[in-house]
Amino acid sequence: MRVDHAKLTLPGNRTENQDRVELVASGEALLMVVVDGMGGHAHGARAAEVTATTLKEYFAEMPLPVFDPQGFLTMSLARAHERVVKLGDGVALDHKPRATCAVCLVQDGGAYWAHVGASRISLVRGGRIQARTRDHSHVELLLREGLIAESEMRGHPMRNFVECCLGGDLPLPDMSVTARNKLEPGDVLLACTDGLWSGLEDDDLALVNDATKPIEKTIRVLADRAVVNNSPHSDNTSVTAVRWLGA
Repeated sequence: MRVDHAKLTLPGNRTENQDRVELVASGEALLMVVVDGMGGHAHGARAAEVTATTLKEYFAEMPLPVFDPQGFLTMSLARAHERVVKLGDGVALDHKPRATCAVCLVQDGGAYWAHVGASRISLVRGGRIQARTRDHSHVELLLREGLIAESEMRGHPMRNFVECCLGGDLPLPDMSVTARNKLEPGDVLLACTDGLWSGLEDDDLALVNDATKPIEKTIRVLADRAVVNNSPHSDNTSVTAVRWLGA
């Protein structure tokens, strides 16, 4: 498996960075993780830390390549959810630790991804976003029902309302888990928190497809641009990217 990869997290205009970003690579598989500790909830950073650590630990337990990628993604998020719920024992419901998460497994020439909330995975091919996750958010629901256009999402008053997340209540949250997405040489997988994608257009994000520039330099340019575009209220801004070069 031949890849280029990079990761980055910036605090934005916040005093605390409650995002966590991880990239774990072996010769046979690679795991991308971004977690956003939800602002306004106590211990958001701790929720993000526990989530990222849980996903890394579960990946380390797996024989590689992972035999059941979709099962692995589902079970790892379920395990993370249970641990974040435990962080909130004895805490009032409105203040329990919570987080959104996006995770991507790359192996055998394909990618499998899953997410909860508004952290995203995008597949960029040929200078355009070929596919991306659909947020578990109110504005995404309005978009699917044809009540608003995609251009209206960024300025919508409920754009930050997330309908499900890790932590909080004990029942498992809604999770979206994909089937295998076959990769082609030059494809870029991008995992990011909403601090990045909320400040950029799709054409901006598609710049990661430019193979003439180091991927770590490109994601730094994009993250800096997102922080500036969202200022003076920019959120924590985190991203990890993988360029697939071939098996």
